[in-house]
Amino acid sequence: MSDAPIRFDTKIAVLLREDLEPWQRLNVTAFLVSGLGTQVPEVVGEPYEDADGVAYLPMFRQPVMVFEATKETLTKAHARVLSRSLPRAVFTSDLFATGNDRDNRAAVRAVATADLDLVGLAVYGPRNAVDKVVKGARMHP
Repeated sequence: MSDAPIRFDTKIAVLLREDLEPWQRLNVTAFLVSGLGTQVPEVVGEPYEDADGVAYLPMFRQPVMVFEATKETLTKAHARVLSRSLPRAVFTSDLFATGNDRDNRAAVRAVATADLDLVGLAVYGPRNAVDKVVKGARMHP
């Protein structure tokens, strides 16, 4: 096993609106990243197993970078991710009032792209492209 650091040519980033409550930040992050593994299977690593042979689910093969930003910066990031056609997931403020996947999808579908009240965005892609998408955001404290 090599001790050399692993450097990824891709990046997983989550961008959260800075005015969210702590529980909302955690909830939004969990929902956003759940979509990446289903549509971008190369982000998922191998299953885990402990020394006793107990199996665990695979997880992302690389870190998830979490950022925060103003509503305006999040809106700009959304426009940039769309213009670059990168794999993405969105979470809007409307989803805090729904209780299931069907209603979540209906809430997003009911609003035009430019009118989405975004509170979170996840993106995956080449490092430099993702860096350009989250430009203006800061690392989550």
